[in-house]
Amino acid sequence: MDAWYLIIGNPVLNVLIALSHILGGSFGLAIIALTIIVRLATWPLNRRQLNSTKALQEMQPKIQELQKKYGKNQQKLQQEMMKLYKEAGVNPLGCLWPMLIQFPIWIALYQAIMAALAVTPENLLGLAGRLYSWAVVNQAIPLSSGFLGLNLGLTGSQNGILGLLLAVVVGGTMWVQQKMTQAPTVDPRQESTSRIMLLMMPLMFGLLSFTFAAGLGLYWAVSNIIGIVMQYFLTGGWGYLTLRSPSQPAPAKGR
Repeated sequence: MDAWYLIIGNPVLNVLIALSHILGGSFGLAIIALTIIVRLATWPLNRRQLNSTKALQEMQPKIQELQKKYGKNQQKLQQEMMKLYKEAGVNPLGCLWPMLIQFPIWIALYQAIMAALAVTPENLLGLAGRLYSWAVVNQAIPLSSGFLGLNLGLTGSQNGILGLLLAVVVGGTMWVQQKMTQAPTVDPRQESTSRIMLLMMPLMFGLLSFTFAAGLGLYWAVSNIIGIVMQYFLTGGWGYLTLRSPSQPAPAKGR
């Protein structure tokens, strides 16, 4: 646990507090600034993730051919698929790296929000032991938890209608971000799996935003919005968001 705080926990906490002081004492703006910093730092991985996703989607016809040809021989199917990935220079797990890297930051951010907005004497004593001897950090204490009507230290449910609205924004922006890169498929099984994932991830993060501190929900919402903007400019449009499913009938002429 000491190693965790030394490597990740304390740096995130102190940077967050320092940003709050620099941005006029606004803890919400500090979270937004930290989100932008994290997104810029992981941009090379995010760009690789988008390229890998696009390449995997373009390979779907070849993958389906292999599935038809070697469907009864799973070992041979896996060998041929790995060979196909290697020839195309695609890592099928490359899409997971940005999320895996951000996962420790989510935990550290949640802990930082709880610690930075400490109100009890015991929590203030614990906070004092984690602060760096930076003047900008010491001048920022105590912090204000209010931002756009939200109390960032309380859960989404405790923030009432604003907390619910934040959870909806988190889920909605995540749905848009996923939909932009999710190519339609003619395979009913793949289409069913894609639809489930398209609903489950936004619902899960929306529920987490409603359950955890609103500051964490703010981080997710801003991170999703930045991701949408990045994907829009990298792919040159809204991607697959504007495309209909291949199983959906074409609109009648004249409509």
